[in-house]
Amino acid sequence: MPQAAAPASGAGTVSDSRTVSDSRTVSAYRPLADRHPHDRHPRDPRPHDRHPHDRHPHHRLRLAVGLFFLSPLIGEFLLGNQPVTALPSVLILAPMYGGGAVLIRECARRLGRGWPTMIVLAAAYALVEEGPIDQMLWNPHYGGFDMAGAYAGTYVPFLGTSVGMVEDVLSIHTVWSVCVPIALVETFARDSAERPRPWLGNIGLPLVAVAFVADSLFLAVAQQHSEHFTASPVQLLGCGAVILVLIALALTLPARPAIRPAARTPRPWLVGVMAFAATSLYWARDGLLPSGVPDWIDPALWLLAVAAFVCLALRWSRSPAWSAAHRFALAAGAVLTYAWVGFTQSPTLDVSLSLALTGSAVFALAALVLLGAAARALTRRATPGRPAPRNAGTPAESAADRESTAPTR
Repeated sequence: MPQAAAPASGAGTVSDSRTVSDSRTVSAYRPLADRHPHDRHPRDPRPHDRHPHDRHPHHRLRLAVGLFFLSPLIGEFLLGNQPVTALPSVLILAPMYGGGAVLIRECARRLGRGWPTMIVLAAAYALVEEGPIDQMLWNPHYGGFDMAGAYAGTYVPFLGTSVGMVEDVLSIHTVWSVCVPIALVETFARDSAERPRPWLGNIGLPLVAVAFVADSLFLAVAQQHSEHFTASPVQLLGCGAVILVLIALALTLPARPAIRPAARTPRPWLVGVMAFAATSLYWARDGLLPSGVPDWIDPALWLLAVAAFVCLALRWSRSPAWSAAHRFALAAGAVLTYAWVGFTQSPTLDVSLSLALTGSAVFALAALVLLGAAARALTRRATPGRPAPRNAGTPAESAADRESTAPTR
């Protein structure tokens, strides 16, 4: 340790040291509110050294509430499944949609897991919603539509459902109902993007869990009464077994693939363009496939496309340059796809065409505003010269360290 410089002269040494000692003593016992920002005890954390969550204790709650309501707004209203006049119903949908998204995000972050875990848990949520709750997987006339006829080409009698139906359920809910809202809301977080923290404490998390279970039971009973359909016990047990397998698999996945210094990743804007193109292709595939193509070609192409995109994303995420901007770009591309898909879905609603299109325009504009705000938040967080969070990671950290976090006390 470097030695302190000796005083210039012997005179005044005792007096100066006593002055320094007295000053520290007074500063140590002076109330923090009365101290000057530059007159703090060395052991007292300075404001810029504290974690952002310590300086803004309510910010995490706002993020959780935002995710709670954003999930149904994207999953139902931006898609065009609900008209703008049904906006108050978000209060009924949020505990299931948003509660599920919040629980998935909180469980993954508390356990030190990352996006691989959240994606698999989102797939499990997709089967929970359209299996035991809505039972759309097996209902041949769900919502008054001829679901059996629409998915007859890939129907599997042993499963009691269609492979094409499972494909749509997993795609829509895994991507848009859960992962996209989480990625967007995490953009507004003030902690390190590489070490995200839980947003809820020991009271908020159980409350969300209770709301999710209660609303799911309520919607399940309401669906059975309105649809006059109940799946067989074998179908429900089989779906439940698959859900449990997905949950167990999710808890074994690492926080992030091992970093490879030589790996490269495209610029965020290019990742966003590719995400928009891939998700748009998914929704436009029916009009692109020539007539007469066997029905099983569609799920086969979907499986190949998903495998290719997952492998590509895993390869990109191994790069030290992979960042929150890339994750935001993936989510933004998917949101922009829903923005245009909503205009094709809403005209089928039981409202006038003008009202349906007006609602789609309102939700699309709101989505653009949200993306702009998220982009600005991401830019502010990455601005050079801003003090880094206390737990900020480096590109060289291990996968467990880059996306791990301790539970909130």
